[in-house]
Amino acid sequence: YSSKEGTNSILMPMILELDVQGPGYMTPEDEWDRDLLLDPAWEKQQRKTFTAWCNSHLRKAGTQIENIEDDFRNGLKLMLLLEVISGERLPKPDKGKMRFHKIANVNKALDFICSKGVKLVSIGAEEIVDGNTKMTLGMIWTIILRFAIQDISVEETSAKEGLLLWCQRKTAPYRNVNVQNFHISWKDGLALCALIHRHRPDLIDYSKLKKDDPIGNLNTAFEVAEKYLDIPKMLDAEDIVNTPKPDEKAIMTYVSCFYHAFAGAEQAETAANRICKVLAVNQENEKLMEEYEKLASELLEWIRKTIPWLENRTAEHHMRAMQQKLEDFRDYRRVHKPPRVQEKCQLEINFNTLQTKLRLSNRPAFMPSEGKMVSDIANAWKGLEQVEKGYEEWLLTEIRRLERLDHLAEKFKQKCSLTTASASEELLSMKDYESASLMEIRALMRKHEAFESDLAAHQDRVEQIAAIAQELNELDYHDASSVNTRCQGICDQWDNLGTLTQKRRDSLERVEKLWETIDQLYLEFAKRAAPFNNWMDGAMEDLQDMFIVHSTEEIHSLITAHDQFKATLPEADKERMATMGIQSEIVKIAQTYGIKLSGVNPYTNLSPQDITNKWETVKHLVPLRDQMLQEEVARQQANERLRRQFAAQANIIGPWIQTKMEVQIGHVSVDIAGSLEEQMNSLKQYEQNIINYKCNIDKLEGDHQLSQESLIFDNKHTNYTMEHIRVGWEQLLTTIARTINEVENQILTRDAKGISQEQLNEFRASFNHFDRRNGMMDPDDFRACLISMGYDLGEVEFARIMTLVDSNNTGVVTFQAFIDFMTRETAETDTADQVMASFKILASDKSYITVDELRRELPPEQAEYCISRMTRYIGADGPAGALDYISFSSALYGESDL
Repeated sequence: YSSKEGTNSILMPMILELDVQGPGYMTPEDEWDRDLLLDPAWEKQQRKTFTAWCNSHLRKAGTQIENIEDDFRNGLKLMLLLEVISGERLPKPDKGKMRFHKIANVNKALDFICSKGVKLVSIGAEEIVDGNTKMTLGMIWTIILRFAIQDISVEETSAKEGLLLWCQRKTAPYRNVNVQNFHISWKDGLALCALIHRHRPDLIDYSKLKKDDPIGNLNTAFEVAEKYLDIPKMLDAEDIVNTPKPDEKAIMTYVSCFYHAFAGAEQAETAANRICKVLAVNQENEKLMEEYEKLASELLEWIRKTIPWLENRTAEHHMRAMQQKLEDFRDYRRVHKPPRVQEKCQLEINFNTLQTKLRLSNRPAFMPSEGKMVSDIANAWKGLEQVEKGYEEWLLTEIRRLERLDHLAEKFKQKCSLTTASASEELLSMKDYESASLMEIRALMRKHEAFESDLAAHQDRVEQIAAIAQELNELDYHDASSVNTRCQGICDQWDNLGTLTQKRRDSLERVEKLWETIDQLYLEFAKRAAPFNNWMDGAMEDLQDMFIVHSTEEIHSLITAHDQFKATLPEADKERMATMGIQSEIVKIAQTYGIKLSGVNPYTNLSPQDITNKWETVKHLVPLRDQMLQEEVARQQANERLRRQFAAQANIIGPWIQTKMEVQIGHVSVDIAGSLEEQMNSLKQYEQNIINYKCNIDKLEGDHQLSQESLIFDNKHTNYTMEHIRVGWEQLLTTIARTINEVENQILTRDAKGISQEQLNEFRASFNHFDRRNGMMDPDDFRACLISMGYDLGEVEFARIMTLVDSNNTGVVTFQAFIDFMTRETAETDTADQVMASFKILASDKSYITVDELRRELPPEQAEYCISRMTRYIGADGPAGALDYISFSSALYGESDL
């Protein structure tokens, strides 16, 4: 066999064929080139490498080989090698030393190799027994392929490609390393050193290696591998460096030993990745919990501070101060509250999203701190709105009260200023009648009668003053004490005048005779002038009287009354002429009979000039009153236009909001066709259309503000108030936001559960078919839906399912709950046991793990997360500082601390 031709004649018919039924098997074309001779350098490399490889396994059985083609000839060590590397027992070998005994043993080994799916073509036991080097090396390579390389697979590649890909990934970060094959890529030794450093950086200082020292690099790798990794030296550095193309099979055999040596590290890396993924989910969920707690605390604190302000019912004494309070409340509704409405809605959305993520990651439901549940926030918000509504009603009531009080107080002052006594107490207390002459007595008597007439005429005004004072007290007027003091003074004075008047009359009547000679004309003038004067006083008071109205009907009523007053003016003028005629008659008599008049009527303080002046004043006030009433008519007409303007918009906006709420939003989450992303886009467009409508709400707010500034408190043209519109608008925004959140959660569920869009559409179609309550199913409809989908339900099983889909016992099944149920039981989720198993790998099968192991195997952030949360290991077998990863893994899936 020494000649080239003879060697080729042996190799040409030999085919080592591997069954290609599974991944990892290699074809003959990949492993044994049938068209080339085995290069002497390659043969040397294979002989050394294969021998070392076999000895790395045979030493476990307490033996080894020296010459690969001689030591396997009797089949005994060959069978022993197969038992060691497979872990299985082969048939009992023949003990004889004859050739047929050796052939029998080798055949047993070859039969075992074939039983593992390897087809050996044109190779028989005789060639091995005869010491055929080429056949023996081919057989050993076949064994190496089957038991050392075949199971290597990365991303479903073949064994050779998988091993190559593993090497490329591990050495990618290292300078001067570019693994492309299993021959020249390994000549400079850097690739082998990089593999060792990647997994055991403590064994090699890669930064000190030089590319121009291949022999030194290779020997460093061989020595470190043999000393620390239990990988025997299978190659010679000089052979690899001096060979143009090192033997691929020798390199693959040696490199595969590194793969198996570091398989534990690969397993640890997989375990670390799983732990990092689980910890990332927990960290994200905890962040969402903290954000919820923070936002809930801020919102509840704002509500807590706002409610006392709205509960404060301390009334101001002046209209301007109360109107400022109303303006502050308007700013609160339009500026301060809307962002809080959005926060409340966002809080509910975040809570639902968090619960969905916890459910999808097999975590327990989030339980907020005491008092911060979504229901707690909803109750607090409800209390805020109740107080808010009462506050606005109180403000408007107080403004009306103050308006009425200001009007009454001004009227009280005006009437008090007009109410003066026509005689003083000193005059009534005089006893001038005791020394008066008969004529003087008679004059005093007549004068007193005129005074009584004037006193009676003022009685009605005094009663009006008392009535106004009483009403001011009933309405809690802030300056009621001064009003009461002034009123009491007038009433006391009036009572005293009455007493004194009666006493003086009694005294005059006690005079023995009634004066018979009275100037009848003076007396008649006094009697007629006094009531006429009082009528003019009343007329002037009425013409200057203040009024307050809130509708065109009320002002027209005042105009009608004024017109009726003007109709009485001609008759009053006749009375004035008659009264003035008496005075003319007096002058005529005095002239006729030569009577010298004193110029003063003894029976009255009213002069003809007083009557004339007051009459002119009345005539002047009439057109002024006309003008005032017409101005009020214009104001009330403007108010009516504001009412109609507000009502026209409110009667459009109100039904629009109601329609969106009751019809469109109610069906939008189940009626929109297409994928969830298409539904999301449609919903967001729908939401944008609603937001674009906000300008109409703002315009209505402006009209509402104008109405309040004009003190318009009612509107018969519409049933919608601004409060109705505000509440409806806030509910509309909240509802569409919640609907969008439901679709987001469906997308989250779909992606996390791995269900397809077709499955989701099938679920939706089934739900819609049995949905008779706008997005909800009764238990009976839900049972029918499950039966239609192939569920065989008994009472106990259905009761169990209902506890899952209706945990709050609401009596209905929502679409989200239906989707969760349909995907929950088939979903792939991480579990506490899986996390424990991953930590156990990192801890090298120990029941505890150290800080150094965590920091070595996990990224810094995840490592510190575990260290800060793991409890101390209390077992006796653990060193100081050991951590309990078992309780930590269980806690990851237990109740949250938040």
